[in-house]
Amino acid sequence: MKNKSANNILYISTFPPRECGIATFTKDLSGAMNKKFNPLAKSTVAAINNESTDLYHYKNQVTHQIAATNIEDYIALADKINQNEQIKLVHIQHEFGIFGGEYGNHLIPLLQVVKKPIIMTFHSVLPKPNKKLKHIVQFLLKNAKAVIVMNELSKTILQEQYQKEKTKIFVIPHGIPQVPFDSGSKAKQKLGLEGKIVLLTFGLLSRGKGVEYVLKSLPEVVKRFPNTLYLIIGITHPLIRKQEGETYRNFLKQEVEKLGLKNNVKFYNKYLPLKEIISYLKATDIYLCPTLNQAQSVSGTLSYALGCGRPVISTASSYAKNMVTSERGILVPPGEPKAITKAVLFLIENPKLRYRLARTAYTETRHMTWPNVARSHFELYQKYADLFREEKLPPLTLKHLKTLTDSFGIIQFAKNIRPDFSSGYCVDDNARAMIVTSQYWPRSKNRQILGLLQTYLRFLKFTQKPNGVFVNFVNDKKMLQHAELAEDAQGRAIWSLGYLLSQDNIPAQIKNQAEVIFKKAIPTIKLMKSPRAIAFVISGLCFYGKKHPEAKYKNTLKKLADSLINNFRVAASKNWAWFENSLTYSNSKLPEALFDAYLATNEKKYLKIAEKSLRFLINITFDKKYFSPIGQNGWYFQDGKRAFFDQQPEDASSMVQTLIMAHQTTKKEMYKDCAQRAFSWFLGKNYLNQAVYDEATGGCYDGLGKNSLNINQGAESTISYLLARLAMENL
Repeated sequence: MKNKSANNILYISTFPPRECGIATFTKDLSGAMNKKFNPLAKSTVAAINNESTDLYHYKNQVTHQIAATNIEDYIALADKINQNEQIKLVHIQHEFGIFGGEYGNHLIPLLQVVKKPIIMTFHSVLPKPNKKLKHIVQFLLKNAKAVIVMNELSKTILQEQYQKEKTKIFVIPHGIPQVPFDSGSKAKQKLGLEGKIVLLTFGLLSRGKGVEYVLKSLPEVVKRFPNTLYLIIGITHPLIRKQEGETYRNFLKQEVEKLGLKNNVKFYNKYLPLKEIISYLKATDIYLCPTLNQAQSVSGTLSYALGCGRPVISTASSYAKNMVTSERGILVPPGEPKAITKAVLFLIENPKLRYRLARTAYTETRHMTWPNVARSHFELYQKYADLFREEKLPPLTLKHLKTLTDSFGIIQFAKNIRPDFSSGYCVDDNARAMIVTSQYWPRSKNRQILGLLQTYLRFLKFTQKPNGVFVNFVNDKKMLQHAELAEDAQGRAIWSLGYLLSQDNIPAQIKNQAEVIFKKAIPTIKLMKSPRAIAFVISGLCFYGKKHPEAKYKNTLKKLADSLINNFRVAASKNWAWFENSLTYSNSKLPEALFDAYLATNEKKYLKIAEKSLRFLINITFDKKYFSPIGQNGWYFQDGKRAFFDQQPEDASSMVQTLIMAHQTTKKEMYKDCAQRAFSWFLGKNYLNQAVYDEATGGCYDGLGKNSLNINQGAESTISYLLARLAMENL
């Protein structure tokens, strides 16, 4: 068993308020690590100052400081690391310009003295090294337990030109912030950029940035589109400013005047905080990355632009070749204004293409969000250090649920994060949303939550016909659609009403309204034939029975549970312990209903089949790495092959809820462990290693495909996440 006392990961790097791209990276990485794993795995920093006379007001996360130019500081830091038992691992953020000595060789004595495992991230991998550079880098590589690079090309260069072992090199992408995908119109309005075609370059300014070639490309663009505005955001690189002042910036300003662009080019000479960077990126129509350094192996600014869903025009640097595919943007040769002009005009004149590039850039960079990158780092750390892992649950929030809900009910679908009002409403979603708000209300005592609950209850009342049947679909005109019985929706409605009526903290007035609807629906139970619908009804009756033991529903409950048992006996075989000849959606709700029936009746036949069928499902959907729900593209039929994609949040959610009930019923730890693993599917422990829950919005992506996420965040997926997250509170 791993030691559960605090274990520190020490990052050696520059750190804010020092103005440096590596500093920003380390702040974001260590912050993401602390958000997920602190306090049991705490990220601390040894900050690198340029000179011993430099003074920065660091926050408490910085526990050590060294001067890059003072070799004695490196040795002293190594001794302190060795003496500190809480430091389990050292992670060096390597960039040649931030360490002292030739090619940063002041690091060598530190590596010679430190006895803790060392991980090293190479932010720059220089091809075709001279003899001195190659010797220094080889020493650094040899003394690191593992090496991280941010793309496959950097890995290839290390292996082929520095003779590095393949097994020690790991590719983990540059992290990006979690932001919702949108058109940027609100950001433009907020920044006073309405009506502008916004081009943007941001980051530390230096001659290698290539901004002058963008300026030379603009006269023809401005001639055809006078509302074009090119924003150049960021301070001059501190080391450049120290050597030559603002010579480059002044040169660029002179170019602006000479080219007649003073109304179309603006400079923002500030080192922007992340929130402000994101605001400008969201307002951007086309991001420009005109770097002249074709050996550039990573670019945080380019990563951020793609991660915010902006189409990119970039020179063909090593990193850009890896990141800017034809489906994300356009590559141009360095230092060629005409090529930039052509690319900019092409994108301006093709707004539909621009949108498609933006959406693809956003969708295909979800694996790069900081929660995913933090998880990848931690899994690597665990290979070399004894770190206890206890991933923190994201805070509970109903923010996106509120976004999807209007005064009538919760809207079915979303386009990205915006409700798609044309999709209308359904009982399935509103019933489950009522369970979420019924559970959440006692925790928050926020009247707004109670208001949401009442909205969903009114929706159920609106959709219930005089015979007790709920009409599942309501269009955007608030008109009932498809009046025939939808068994799953009917079952979920009874489940949600039973749950609400079992809760002590719901006001009596609301419960009285719910009970009228509930009792009106009871006669429809005899119409149920679908095993899932029956399972939902069993759960609803069991919840109701907990607070109303005098109710005459126990016989009905037993008949329903017996029908599930009968289904199992008919369909099951030696290698197929299930209720039907297929596994489709919400599978675990079938054994969960039998756990409910067992708790209500104490009849062990229900418990026996509940466990047998649940273990069968566990064996199919769990492997050594992760939980993998049955894919909807083909499902899994007996004697056939199971589908792995697309995986749906509803199925992960159902499994979490069922496993927690199984643990509470049997006290068996395996169910608890599986519940935690199933919930981790939402947080990135899945086939794509990507978080399906979006902490930025409080919503959940609509599915996990073979190659990417479905980035829409509709009602079912978001409600499913919330049901699973609320269930995890019971652990």
